[in-house]
Amino acid sequence: MPGLGITYGRGGATTSLQDLQNADCILIEGSNMAEAHPVGFRHPMIAKEKNGAKLIHIDPRFTRTSALCDVYAPIRPGTDIAFLGGLINYVLQNEEHFEEYVKAYTNAATIVSEDFEDAGATGLFSGWDEERTQYDPSSWRYEGHPIDYAAVGGSQGNIVGESGGQSEMPPDQPRPTDMTLQHERCVFQILKRHFAKYTPEMVEKVCGTPREAFLEVARLITENSGRDRTTALVYSVGWTQHSKGVQLIRTAAILQLLLGNIGRPGGGIMALRGHATIQGSTDIATLYNILPGYLGMPDANKNHDTWRDYIEDGTAGTGWLANFPKYATSLMKAWYGEAFDPEEGALFDRFPRINGDHSYYPSIMAMKDREVKGAFNFGQNFAVGGPHANLARDALRALDWLVVVDAYEIETATAWKMDGVKPEECGTEVFFIPAALVAEKDGSFTQTQRMLQWHDKAVEPPDDARSDAWFVYHLGRRIKELYKDSADERDALIQAMTWDYPLEGEHDEPNIESITREVNGYNVADGSPVAGFAALKDDGSTACGGWIYSGVMANGVNQARRRKPWTEQPNVATEWGWAWPANRRVLYNRASADPEGKPWSERKKFVWWDEDQGKWVGNDVPDFQADKRPDYRPDPDAKGVDAIPGDGPFIMQGDGKGWLFAPVGLKDGPLPIHYEPVESPVPNLLYDEVQYSPTARLFDRPDNPYNKPMDPRFPHVVTTYRLTEHHTSGAMSRWLPWLSELQPELFCEISPTLAAEVGVENADFVTVSTSRGKVHCRALVSDRIPVYNLDGRQIHTIGLPYHWGPNGVVKGDVVNNLIPVALEANVAIHEAKAFTANLEAGKV
Repeated sequence: MPGLGITYGRGGATTSLQDLQNADCILIEGSNMAEAHPVGFRHPMIAKEKNGAKLIHIDPRFTRTSALCDVYAPIRPGTDIAFLGGLINYVLQNEEHFEEYVKAYTNAATIVSEDFEDAGATGLFSGWDEERTQYDPSSWRYEGHPIDYAAVGGSQGNIVGESGGQSEMPPDQPRPTDMTLQHERCVFQILKRHFAKYTPEMVEKVCGTPREAFLEVARLITENSGRDRTTALVYSVGWTQHSKGVQLIRTAAILQLLLGNIGRPGGGIMALRGHATIQGSTDIATLYNILPGYLGMPDANKNHDTWRDYIEDGTAGTGWLANFPKYATSLMKAWYGEAFDPEEGALFDRFPRINGDHSYYPSIMAMKDREVKGAFNFGQNFAVGGPHANLARDALRALDWLVVVDAYEIETATAWKMDGVKPEECGTEVFFIPAALVAEKDGSFTQTQRMLQWHDKAVEPPDDARSDAWFVYHLGRRIKELYKDSADERDALIQAMTWDYPLEGEHDEPNIESITREVNGYNVADGSPVAGFAALKDDGSTACGGWIYSGVMANGVNQARRRKPWTEQPNVATEWGWAWPANRRVLYNRASADPEGKPWSERKKFVWWDEDQGKWVGNDVPDFQADKRPDYRPDPDAKGVDAIPGDGPFIMQGDGKGWLFAPVGLKDGPLPIHYEPVESPVPNLLYDEVQYSPTARLFDRPDNPYNKPMDPRFPHVVTTYRLTEHHTSGAMSRWLPWLSELQPELFCEISPTLAAEVGVENADFVTVSTSRGKVHCRALVSDRIPVYNLDGRQIHTIGLPYHWGPNGVVKGDVVNNLIPVALEANVAIHEAKAFTANLEAGKV
């Protein structure tokens, strides 16, 4: 998640669920934690009981989470940046920021180039190119310095413009700063001016949050932050699935830096993931633009012609990512063994490059346009689960072939006979492969707090069902056999690929622990496991399939199997499972001590410098070089981690600091701005010249219509959500009669006011429609849905769970047929949590 990654250095949750018990206040927004993450929600409840922690819930609906919190504040869907920006403004205007923390550990004092112009009334920062609809970030740089691409791990694929290199001084010179934070162009003052318009009154008008409720939230989080107290933030897809989701999360990240809550017990940002290993699927690595461990994918549009070009481009001059060559080389050695020569970079000339946006929905559009012949589908049901799902089904029917690996006959496997299509007229050949369920296979989950937990096979899968690993391994084995005698140079990668995992059982399942050992990393000479990523080399002597997981098999022991209860451990459960990186449960925990290495307070003592031992010690694995003294100051020409001072907790950043202002790394600006959703019944009251994010990715084509802003045909706001009883697109839960009985039918949640306007009563059928489609469902009339008033006009919200489809024990219309393909600029996530629709009585 770049909202966290650009601000702190890593995109993962900064804390653990268990550490929420140490909080004095927990703000939950963009999540219905009690219902969507019920097991994890026990920890906020323990904090409430143990510490008297105040629990706050900000949400468009009053939910079971709201009912268990001390404060509930309603919010209009899609306005979270305005709400969080209001909190930032409150903190700055009332001088509630943790001044010592902010001065020492953030870039607040750094002076920005005089070329930078804030958004002002236009809602656009300097560098906006209207013709290309993108930013040139040259003017965002620090004074006297070029754009520091290396600060975020090499040149970033999402950066445009090449004019940032003009500089009056070499980039290795100290950045100009004003430690009084008074210089008009220092980050602190820019931040103060930028958020000044986000007043409590403006928050009430934009968000619909009563002024008194907003001020109560502001009071609680500031009273519970500082030297002796900490506040945690918790979010989920209610923040991510927006056309400005990255900047929304960055707003929260800025707030937590100002309050001094990052790296400290009971603080941080808890990014709740969806199902069991959604974190692991990005770590080791299903996204098109990264390799395992978040290493950048080679790119044909960059200077990545040779191995040396790629390595130089990805290596940061300062900070931890100066180690990029070690991690990239070790990955190639894991994949290609002796065939990969790190000196010459043999095989790299045949390694795949990306050449554009190959993310989820552009790929579906390419399928629809018959630019893609075939596809493999694992663990996903995009005929139901993604935006504009009816277009996705059309795309499936345009393929020559489709392989679906799943435990149930999900809609993705049956699109050829859905939507009134005549099967004999659909040319897609579908191969449905029965998959084993979790209890029928070995492996690990990497879940919401970056933690790996091992699960052992309980029973054999039935009949022809096999694990995903079995399918992938034997497909790879057959491909290698097919190409083993090829003389074509392009097949060298396949021939060189190491594919030698031991097999077990009557079905020749690959041994999963052997794959884990490869991911952990090993010494090439003798196969012995490395202790962690610090042992990886760039000379080809080590191999590692995912550097951030290095250490999970330290000493040859599967650390993910550990099960020491958290009740037996101080503060965080460091011996339950294993968390990346290096089993750290709270990231950036050097910040839990002051610049001199002493705890900010005895009550919040966590990690500190022990002068007698000459190292950092405490209740977690220090997220810092263990023997680097607090008073260490780098030489002016220091490189890599040696350039990070002893009071620089954010070691992944080139300067060791948290970024309140982001001079590089994001496509949509150095600071967050409130824009309306792409589809909204309300004008942008903060920046009237720009309605929605100017960098939002839209697809202007006949099969992908949008509801125009303020379109009277679609006057209501829709927000989607999940139910405890069902799981994502229902691909597992709709086949289980016990769960289906608990939630048997699609419904929409509406207020009594809207129900009266439309003329429906509870449990009546209604039709919800957008320009992309419609669904029929029951009406759940509930006073848990607030009605917002804007200048005398009522704005209604419709809540829709998205779990149903035409297959399974219980069936229903596909809610995601309604959703627009409106994508966020940095990560291409869709906008499912705020779009517009119409509501009519009956089945229309």
